[in-house]
Amino acid sequence: MSHDVHVSVEELRLSDELAGGEGRAPSADAAEYALWLGDDALILSQQLAGWISRAPELEEDVALGNIALDLLGHARSLLRYAGTWDDRSEDDLAYFRDEPDFRCAWIVQQPNGDFAQTIARQLIASTYMYELYSVLRTSTDETFAAIAAKSLKEVDYHRDHAVQWVLRLAGGTELSREKMIRALGDVWPYVDELFRDEPLIDRLEGVAARPSMLRAGFDAVIQTVLAEADLEVPAAKASRAGGRHGSHATPFGHLLAEMQVLARRHPGATW
Repeated sequence: MSHDVHVSVEELRLSDELAGGEGRAPSADAAEYALWLGDDALILSQQLAGWISRAPELEEDVALGNIALDLLGHARSLLRYAGTWDDRSEDDLAYFRDEPDFRCAWIVQQPNGDFAQTIARQLIASTYMYELYSVLRTSTDETFAAIAAKSLKEVDYHRDHAVQWVLRLAGGTELSREKMIRALGDVWPYVDELFRDEPLIDRLEGVAARPSMLRAGFDAVIQTVLAEADLEVPAAKASRAGGRHGSHATPFGHLLAEMQVLARRHPGATW
């Protein structure tokens, strides 16, 4: 065995950890789009991290923690790219923006609730993200394409994890099935927001994935999963959620305060 190779954590550059190139976002619109997707991943990661040490079983504690870390990686790449437009770091964007400046969809803002609610939110979010990154990996923007190609493999696992739990809960006890049905009904009003074609998307033709074009693939997967679980697609009225425009659900402020408190109290702190 050769002894010529030496690797240490200190020698790894931050840029090597993250998907995408070193280039500046080509336009303010591209930076804004990166912010949308980065905020979705960041807030969902923060939510799932809340299960660490509280999951129903040890293996699930590890699984949810790993999914949260994957999403944090996606968020770092996307926020880093967004920040190249106006020279802000990923930390600036995560910890030093106020609530109206975030652009995350309402589905990722929904509280963890019980385990069934977290799984229902994960089923929707991961299925949407899988469709999103499947299209975005062919983006004319090389950075978006690179981030999507890397993220797609991980989101595929996230989706399978959620599907397996939906089947287990729906086919488990009477109580677990009842909770799964209620959880799907609670989060379903926030699905439509993910598939709205905002004006920003029109200005990013070929760069962004058009949300409305992702809906058919999303519906096909959800319908297949729910049919296998002998569940019905909820008949819930769509929410008027406006996360892409900085209008957020009530619990979001509390989540943000918890996520940002350390960085804001001790700006520039290092270990």
